[in-house]
Amino acid sequence: MFRGLILAAVALATLSVANAADLVGVSLPDTRVSDGTQMRLNGIGLRTFSVLGIPIYVAGLYLERRSDNPDTIIHSTERKLLDIRFLRDVGAEDARRAWQDGFEQNCKSPCYLDPRDVQRFLAAVPSMHKGDESTLLFTSKGVAVMLNGQPMGDIADPHFAATMLATFIGPEPPTPRLKRELLGLRD
Repeated sequence: MFRGLILAAVALATLSVANAADLVGVSLPDTRVSDGTQMRLNGIGLRTFSVLGIPIYVAGLYLERRSDNPDTIIHSTERKLLDIRFLRDVGAEDARRAWQDGFEQNCKSPCYLDPRDVQRFLAAVPSMHKGDESTLLFTSKGVAVMLNGQPMGDIADPHFAATMLATFIGPEPPTPRLKRELLGLRD
C-alpha cells in the first residue's frame, strides 16, 4: 500500500509538471494556492511594447473557476491571482506611467478611484528588473501586491482591485493579445 502511495505521488508530481504552461522560456505552474484556496491557470500571455514587439513580461492569470469573460472575472468576488515575470528591466517612472495610463483608460466616468489610493500605489511602484516576479492577489476585500515574495502593500478597496485587474483584461488592456491570452483565448 505504501509503495502504491509513493507511485501515486510520483505520478501526480509528474502530472503537475506536465501541466505547467511555458511561454518564451517562462514556466508557470498549472495551479496556485492562497490561504487554502486553489486557483487554476486561466491563461498565460506576453506583454510586448512598440511595433517592434519588444517583450516586457509574461503574465499568468489564476482563477478559482476558469472563464473567458473579462467582466465576469473582474467583478467576481472569488480569489484571483496575477503572476507577472519580467523579461527585461523597466524603470520606476515607465512602470508608474503604464499603471497611470491603465487606470485612466479603464476607469472612465462614472468610474472613480480615490486619488490618494492611486498616488499611494504609484509611489510604491519600484523599478522592475529582469527576473523579478510581481504577484497581485485579488480578494473580495481588495488587492495585495508582492514583489519577489515580499509584501509591497495592499489596498482595501474592491473597486480599486477590480480596476487594477481591468488594466490587464478590461476594455483597454496594454495589448489586445495579452488580454486574449490571459482569458485563455488563442488566435
